[in-house]
Amino acid sequence: MCIIMLIHIENEYPELLIPDQDRVIERVILQALDYEGCPYECQVQVLLTSNEEIHRLNREYRNIDRETDVLSFPAADYPVPGDFSDIEERDPMAFHPETGELILGDIVLSLDRVKLQAEEYGHSRKRELAFLVGHSMLHLMGYDHMTEEDRLLMEHKQEEILNILGYTRDSE
Repeated sequence: MCIIMLIHIENEYPELLIPDQDRVIERVILQALDYEGCPYECQVQVLLTSNEEIHRLNREYRNIDRETDVLSFPAADYPVPGDFSDIEERDPMAFHPETGELILGDIVLSLDRVKLQAEEYGHSRKRELAFLVGHSMLHLMGYDHMTEEDRLLMEHKQEEILNILGYTRDSE
């Protein structure tokens, strides 16, 4: 089980979207790492922002000129997604020099999109937030959805992580 030593959540959004949103984010991060069997203490940075800011970041860092719901910026590469077995040898720079924590990377979430997508998909904002954090955590651990097989694997893992926590489509 991975013990998170640092989850830094910065909220630039002008309103409180979900009363316990930091707790939801932390629970999903911890569960995703536990689910993947991460053996390290870790760092994850989370930025909660607006459509305008995520659009700017998407354009600046990915050359995609539109808003999105979530951006993931992994700090390390994983030749095999979720495989931490050789990361110390393969990428020693992925560890914080003072604390020794594995730096997983950054998550940027558009809370405007959380509101919109929760309504579109007919579930709670909390569930949508949890879904996007779970999705992004899998990206930080090397998963992607470029092929149909990879997309299905990622979706399966996301659903299992959320189901363990009770963040189902019909939950509040």
